[in-house]
Amino acid sequence: MDERHYNVLFICTGNSARSIMAEVIMNHLDGKRFKAFSAGTQPRGEIHPTTLRVLSDQGYSLEGLRSKSWEEFANPAAIKMDYIFTLCDQAAGEACPAWPGQPVTAHWGFTDPTQVTGTLEEQARAFWHLESELVTRLRLFMDLPVETLDKLSLQTEFNKLGQPEG
Repeated sequence: MDERHYNVLFICTGNSARSIMAEVIMNHLDGKRFKAFSAGTQPRGEIHPTTLRVLSDQGYSLEGLRSKSWEEFANPAAIKMDYIFTLCDQAAGEACPAWPGQPVTAHWGFTDPTQVTGTLEEQARAFWHLESELVTRLRLFMDLPVETLDKLSLQTEFNKLGQPEG
């Protein structure tokens, strides 16, 4: 029996670090059951160089990556999303479109590594930390029995995953 395929959209403001990393990591961890996409509310039009370096150093494929607007996914002709996650505080507070297909949505806040100041080493460490956090959160997400949970239960589980630890 074929497993159901789920489309997942990750949104942050610039679509240059957090959402890009989430897209790449999810597709790497499980590109069969889940297909990840990313977008920005105000896309920068380019992916941050440290994002690309961290993903490349970890052996992730960078093929086809580009910074894009969430408007590509909000129109009725777009790919239907099953789940949409905002990954930053700015995107969580912005007005969202009425998504085709009424996907389950949740907010998982992550610090924007592109805003970290300090030495180059300190800045790079922020990107590495984000990659590690995303791997952990996405593994927990992909372990959920999404096929057997109703929308309200899924919403509850997604919100739990988005809460800070402790």
